[in-house]
Amino acid sequence: MCGRFALAASPGDLIEEFAITVGYNGPSLPADWNIAPTRPIYMIKADSNNARELTTVSWGLIAPWAKDRESAIKSQSQAINARTETVHEKPTFRNAFRSRRCLIPATGYYEWATEHGNFPPKQPFYIQNIENTQRGNGADSAPKKSLLFAGIYDSWIDSNGEIFESAAIITREAVGKLAPIHHRMPTFLPSDRWDTWLDPELREVDAIRALLDFPDPTAALQADPVSTRVNFVRNNGPELILPIELGEPETLF
Repeated sequence: MCGRFALAASPGDLIEEFAITVGYNGPSLPADWNIAPTRPIYMIKADSNNARELTTVSWGLIAPWAKDRESAIKSQSQAINARTETVHEKPTFRNAFRSRRCLIPATGYYEWATEHGNFPPKQPFYIQNIENTQRGNGADSAPKKSLLFAGIYDSWIDSNGEIFESAAIITREAVGKLAPIHHRMPTFLPSDRWDTWLDPELREVDAIRALLDFPDPTAALQADPVSTRVNFVRNNGPELILPIELGEPETLF
């Protein structure tokens, strides 16, 4: 699963990194090293001309049948992730999966160890692009290469006619170097599949699901144990991603 992630990139950074051609006029979100559900996040979607567009949404898909803001927020907290195995079937997700797909940028994300590896129970790990660790990491050396999660989004209208856009991250069974940490992981797509994934005209479920499957999705990732300070949403800052040492036999893969 994915319950917390980090993003320390400006709209300009993301526009350049992901060749976004539609101008961005939304708010510039502050760097956030401990993003929790229902907070605002960036997403990339296709506009009416199929060009990549950067926009903001809140994290957690609002159920289409939510009757008021209170129930909308509650439904968000229960729908931050959608499973690859069932996203095309679940009532909350299936319509968005067919025509409102997106990519969600992140500097990295956190996962907590389960019984799958030789780590302390609930030990947090920070997972990012391996190129960032080769440059150096930490408070004075922010990672520069973002991750992109496959996602879906939708719009919900409240009783006053105000429109709220929200999104969920699609997760899959963990494989490769991440499997010893946790049994789930976000779904990543190769760059040559991004535009096809975003295309709202692609609505054939089997073809969409096929985009989510490819060999070795963890090859470009690095996972490091980090402090349990990330467990508390009130804690924030680049120090949260600093690697820590684990004692034997609790060593990284």
